[in-house]
Amino acid sequence: MTSKHVDGGFITFEGIDGSGKSTQARLLADHLRSQGYDVVLTREPGGSVGAEEIRALVLEGDPDRWSAETEILLFTAARRDHLERTILPALAAGKIVICDRFADSTRMYQGLSRGDLRGIVDQLHELMIGREPDLTVLIDMDPAEGLSRAKSRQTAEERFEDFGQALQDQMRAGFLALSREYADRFCVISGTGTLEEVAARVTSTVQDHLS
Repeated sequence: MTSKHVDGGFITFEGIDGSGKSTQARLLADHLRSQGYDVVLTREPGGSVGAEEIRALVLEGDPDRWSAETEILLFTAARRDHLERTILPALAAGKIVICDRFADSTRMYQGLSRGDLRGIVDQLHELMIGREPDLTVLIDMDPAEGLSRAKSRQTAEERFEDFGQALQDQMRAGFLALSREYADRFCVISGTGTLEEVAARVTSTVQDHLS
């Protein structure tokens, strides 16, 4: 079967830890493949060999392992490699790219939460990345519920969860502010309800965007 060629197919998922965005990104990829689309499902930090190596550096270990400034450079390096090796080639081939986190997460976690560094994040993004998603799906979730879900996963990648609920509260407010700042590409979806209910909201939004 010939897959459908798509323009404007760069879709990102954002949200606080435990919001369910990774699951929803995967469910959307499965749905779109069933509709005949060629889909690349990827994530940040990561999504290419080099970027996955950087992921381990930034998500594991002590919360104070890196300064916020060093973190921004590491995330930008990972994103640049991911963009070059995974995202841009797939988009050029007419595929849909669904990415679990992108630059908006850096605007939040490093630009907002770890000092007032948003200006630096945006400068580096413009210099080294220069690409925004076509559609960003923000899964909005109560911070206490999100943190409880995130901690229950018990993975090694809990450096940011270890900053506690105050960070999650700040992140939720920050993501909602970002959705107003970039209202042309953001769509806020409620993360409450069953997996299927949230997935139905996501699918409807994305189908509208693609058509």
